[in-house]
Amino acid sequence: MTRYIFITGGVVSSLGKGLASAALGALLQARGYSVRLRKLDPYLNVDPGTMSPTQHGEVYVTDDGAETDLDLGHYERFTGVASRQSDNVTTGRIYQQILAKERRGDYLGRTVQVIPHVTDAIKEFVLNEPEGTDFILCEIGGTVGDIESLPFLEAIRQLGNDLPRGQTAYVHATLVPYIAAAGELKTKPTQHSVKELRSIGIQPDVLLCRSDREIPPHEQRKIALFCNVRESSVIQALDCRSIYEVPLAYHEEGFDREVLDVFGIENPPPADLTRWREIHGRIESPEGTVKIAIVGKYTDLQDAYKSLGEALVHGGLANQVKVELQWIESETFEQPDAVQRLEGVDGILVPGGFGERGAEGKIAAATFARTKNVPYFGICFGMQMAVIEAARNLAGLSGASSTEFGACDDPVVGLMTEWTEGNVLQTRGLDDDKGGTMRLGQYACRLIQGSKVDKVYANGAVNGAADGAVQGHTISERHRHRYEVNINYREALEAVGMRFSGLSPDGALPEIVELEDHPWFIGVQFHPELKSKPFEPHPLFASFIAAAVDQMRLV
Repeated sequence: MTRYIFITGGVVSSLGKGLASAALGALLQARGYSVRLRKLDPYLNVDPGTMSPTQHGEVYVTDDGAETDLDLGHYERFTGVASRQSDNVTTGRIYQQILAKERRGDYLGRTVQVIPHVTDAIKEFVLNEPEGTDFILCEIGGTVGDIESLPFLEAIRQLGNDLPRGQTAYVHATLVPYIAAAGELKTKPTQHSVKELRSIGIQPDVLLCRSDREIPPHEQRKIALFCNVRESSVIQALDCRSIYEVPLAYHEEGFDREVLDVFGIENPPPADLTRWREIHGRIESPEGTVKIAIVGKYTDLQDAYKSLGEALVHGGLANQVKVELQWIESETFEQPDAVQRLEGVDGILVPGGFGERGAEGKIAAATFARTKNVPYFGICFGMQMAVIEAARNLAGLSGASSTEFGACDDPVVGLMTEWTEGNVLQTRGLDDDKGGTMRLGQYACRLIQGSKVDKVYANGAVNGAADGAVQGHTISERHRHRYEVNINYREALEAVGMRFSGLSPDGALPEIVELEDHPWFIGVQFHPELKSKPFEPHPLFASFIAAAVDQMRLV
């Protein structure tokens, strides 16, 4: 029997519902249960693919090519369960499906309404593909009281009645703020949030109370009394030094025990938190610190690079070091001598992005890394800028650029017009819709035997660190891009030392480049950060941080 846990939030946004959901999933796993996590987003976009990273944060891409909310990254990193397109839905997608049915005449002349048609579609999504999973956790985006969240809250209320008794649980995350002028923690916001939720017809079973300090027992009793929950179900969720400490902290507070108790599960298996304690120990006791510069376009909002930042932390865990991140806006390096800001860093990472803004600054960062022998990791756009830099400064192609920026003499990077997805030829044009039209999801890459990156993946697989393990020198990684390095320039670039060390199985699409006479200079077209986990660091990030450690020791 599959049980359903619904996680809602109140008072303010950014309370960490996604992290709480992921931590609860990890704790249930630690007790031997199977879990799946889903996100219901109230916004009208069909998916976050066309949303600005500075508004919404990163777009997390699944193996099956879905552009989803960044919380799905937390779900995967904490549980290791690969997310799918069926694990994230938005109001936009729900309405898109309903209106398509209405146009086809599927409703046979009936009036299409929020209740029951929209709520039924939401419930169908929640109940889809249980596949014998013990627990399905559904996080509802937004905050209780938001107009756009109402259909989702109504749907999960209905599910409480539709499903057999004892098969649903409701967790509500709230804020207990400290008012410095009064010198007190205030429970009233939580009371009002629960009152709002109850007015919709949902009585929360467990309250997850975020606070920056201990909530005294008498305040917890007060919350329980006014919110109609048991005192033991008021779980304080205090700030942690690392997100990977959260499962341990929540278990200590009894979060998983209380949720299981809602379902009437007596004497559940004990939680084996060995790997979380090991991760916590590595974070608390590093053997050194490496400095990594991230030269990006959206550094004002670090959530734009959420998976990237976490993957670097995982690389640090693999090497028993702390990774200190320096976020640098790439446009900075378009000023004379500004690139000297990179002096003293142990590694440079240039991440993905879109558009011409800041591109020359990323190219300057690649030049610095190449000429100063500083480890360089280029991801997606970062790989393309490294190729342009090599074409200009090593191969003598002064007009080298990307067609994304306009016409150029040597288009070493150009728009992808066709590629193979499975056995189907995909084609794209410049005027096609932007949403969902990139090369998305998991694709195979054939590694050139004996290359540096081939050895990186081979070592990672031996150490159990390769999520996309090597199978006959072929890996599988997730993509999200519209432009690609032009294979026609391979000969000219390899002649000056830039090796094309990873290609699509048909040899048409460059996937990985590396500099042969450099300590560590690798660019990849895919996004390895999407498959890295704290207990299973991606081999490229583990190797990059290892190279940064070597660089640190040289200085």
